[in-house]
Amino acid sequence: MNKTELVAKIAEGAGLSKVDAKKALEATLDAITAAVKADDKVALVGFGTFAVAERGARKGVNPATGKTITIPAKKVVKFKAGAELAF
Repeated sequence: MNKTELVAKIAEGAGLSKVDAKKALEATLDAITAAVKADDKVALVGFGTFAVAERGARKGVNPATGKTITIPAKKVVKFKAGAELAF
C-alpha cells in the first residue's frame, strides 16, 4: 500500500474527503517525525512504538576495494509492533 492508497482508505473509513484525509495523514506523520527528532518516544497503544536508538560505531568492508572502514555511530528510528499488530 502506498501513500495514495492509504489516504483513500482513511477517507473511506473516516467519512472524509481525500483532501482532508491527506491533510490528517500528513499532520500525523509530521507530529511523529518531530517527536522522534526531539528524541521522544511515540507510543500508539495497540499499534506500536517509535523510538530513537543509538547504533554504535562498527567495522565494515568497502565492497569495491575490499578495505576495512569504520562506520560511525548514529541514531536510528526503531519501530516495535504492538500486540494488536503482531501476528
